[in-house]
Amino acid sequence: MSDSARRRLIGPDDAVDADVVGDTRLLDPQDTLEDDVLGASLRPRTFDEYVGQRIVVENLRISMDAAKRRGEPLEHVLFYGPPGLGKTTLAALIAREMGAAMRPTSGPTLEKPKDVVGVLTALEEGDVLFIDEIHRLGRVVEEFLYPAMEDFQIDFVVDRGAYAKTIKLPLKRFTLIGATTRAGMLSAPLRERFGILHHLDYYEIADLERIVTRSASVLDVPIDAPGAHAIAARSRGTPRIANRLLRRVRDFAEVRAEGSITSEVAEEALAREGVDECGLDRLDRAFLAAIVDNYDGGPVGIAAIGATLNEDTETLEDVVEPFLLKSGFVVRTAAGRKATPAAYRHLGKQPPHGTQPRLL
Repeated sequence: MSDSARRRLIGPDDAVDADVVGDTRLLDPQDTLEDDVLGASLRPRTFDEYVGQRIVVENLRISMDAAKRRGEPLEHVLFYGPPGLGKTTLAALIAREMGAAMRPTSGPTLEKPKDVVGVLTALEEGDVLFIDEIHRLGRVVEEFLYPAMEDFQIDFVVDRGAYAKTIKLPLKRFTLIGATTRAGMLSAPLRERFGILHHLDYYEIADLERIVTRSASVLDVPIDAPGAHAIAARSRGTPRIANRLLRRVRDFAEVRAEGSITSEVAEEALAREGVDECGLDRLDRAFLAAIVDNYDGGPVGIAAIGATLNEDTETLEDVVEPFLLKSGFVVRTAAGRKATPAAYRHLGKQPPHGTQPRLL
């Protein structure tokens, strides 16, 4: 796509930075190296410090208390929901609460059964095996996990043909915690082997304010309540993004505001990063502008939007669209995506008159 076309899509206010639309996004909820290195110190270390997901936390505590009273490991747990909401943090807290070690891995790294054997046989009694992106496990590896989850044993097939026989290798009892952003991609047999399933939803602004305030305290950054609110309101309901925005605002405050964060400082810092008052960045606004300007408000398919923006459709579906849907800027209709009146108003345009779109 040409520079002039991309500038038209994004709008005149963002034109100077239009070339960064396809780069790493500040509002991307996916984990980054910076989050791993700098964000680790901001993670809560006990359930008492954990903010949000109240019902999930309460139910987990009941399950853990019951398991400890019986002297058993916790049942296998599956967390599903958008990225950046604390699935890995909850897994670590469960391990700590149960007095066990957590062995983290991810679906893409477990390519062959021998990879799983090495992980499973290294587990001690009660350990927590955490598999991130569990929906990306291969079918052969997934089937290899079934007896390990159900019977705490591994089935080996030795020799072939008439001489083939199965050897059962016992395992120590463990808890498997899986995390996924795409629960629909999990096979039914794997999903049914989890005794505890919890969906993590986007956070309320009040909870994000508490997270920002706590993180600022850990970072030793002075922040007032309006400053915490300004960051929380732009965090797209995601703690990981809230902490990332806080770090960017902290940098700006140290250079331009004597280190203290107020609402004015936060708003100016995030405006420089292209984040508006609703938590939308340049790619979000480009997405809306493509529907409104190029396709008369829709309906339009996600592939067409991706081609217009020169962006991967999977990125648009997994990273950009969920927040726009939740915020009411876009709806999915039987014929495709359609911009709502709120999207027009956010772009400074007059919404067209007509009937409301029929939702899927």
